[in-house]
Amino acid sequence: MIKMYGIPNCNTIKKARKWLEDNSVDYDFHNYKKDGVPEKQLIKWVKDKGWEVLLNKRGTTWRKLDDKTQNSVNEKSAIKIMLDNPSIIKRPVLENGKTLLVGFKHQDYEQLL
Repeated sequence: MIKMYGIPNCNTIKKARKWLEDNSVDYDFHNYKKDGVPEKQLIKWVKDKGWEVLLNKRGTTWRKLDDKTQNSVNEKSAIKIMLDNPSIIKRPVLENGKTLLVGFKHQDYEQLL
């Protein structure tokens, strides 16, 4: 079963969900805002993709962090930042048990599914 992690009002999430629905792909949705971020999953994602891929440095949540935090970020602090501020995780995160995708590109979804 495919599981998508993200925030429902995110435009990229909306595009990814529409693509899955248009292609009749069943999936479960995990809402960061409502259900938080599963710490074990986040650590697994970091090991698989790297914290640099998961940490969204282009969004408003990143810009709200103080300069000291931004300039000293490393794997350990990035995990803490993502746990404390789920909105800073690049979206969507999609897993199917074997593969992990971060972000939405329909070409990647086509290959995965």
